[in-house]
Amino acid sequence: MSKVFNFVADIVQRVLPPKEWMAPVMVLGGLLAALFLIIFRISNAASYLSDDPRACINCHIMTPEYVTWERGSHGRVAVCNDCHVPHDNIFRKYFFKAQDGSRHAFMFTFRMEPQVIKAHKPSIGVIQENCLRCHANLVGQVRYANSTAEAAAHGDGRLCWECHRETPHGRVHSLASVPHARRPQQEPVIPDWLNPFSTQPKK
Repeated sequence: MSKVFNFVADIVQRVLPPKEWMAPVMVLGGLLAALFLIIFRISNAASYLSDDPRACINCHIMTPEYVTWERGSHGRVAVCNDCHVPHDNIFRKYFFKAQDGSRHAFMFTFRMEPQVIKAHKPSIGVIQENCLRCHANLVGQVRYANSTAEAAAHGDGRLCWECHRETPHGRVHSLASVPHARRPQQEPVIPDWLNPFSTQPKK
C-alpha cells in the first residue's frame, strides 16, 4: 500500500509546477475552467445528453431536418435519437453520440458544414439498424442490407431509404429548403439580468 502511495505522490510531485510558478498556473487554470463553463453554457451542451429533439437545432443548420421530421409521420412516434444513435447497448449509444456530436461541433464551429446535409458512413449503418429494429415486423420478407458494407457486397441489397426517399425528411435537403418553417425558439444563453435587450422585467 505504501508503494502505491509513494508512486502516486511521486507523480503528483512531478506534475506540480515549481513554487514560483504556482500562482500563475492556478490563475491560468481558473481562467481555462471559467472558459470551459462559459462554452458549456453557451453551446447548451447538457441538452445533448437527453433525447429532446430540440437539442438538434442548437445549430441552425439542422433546422430543415428538424422541421421536416416534426411534420412527417415519424414526428408523432420517434425522436431523432430513435433513428440516429445505436440502441443495442448504452455504452455504444453514448460513445457514438460523443463521436458524432464532436464532429458536428467541429464542423459548425469552423464553418465547414455543407449546404446539403448527408449522413456519413457510420451514421448510415446506424440508421439502417434502427429502421430494421423498429419495422422488424414489416421487413421479414424483404431483401435488405444490414449495413452499408453489406449493401456494397450484395448487389441486390438495399438501404431502406433507397425506396422510402421521402421518409422522414423529404427529398430536398439544404439550408434553403425550408426558409420560413416554424421551429421552437431556443432558450437564451445570456441571463435576463445581463441582457440589455431582454423583455423580462428586471428583479
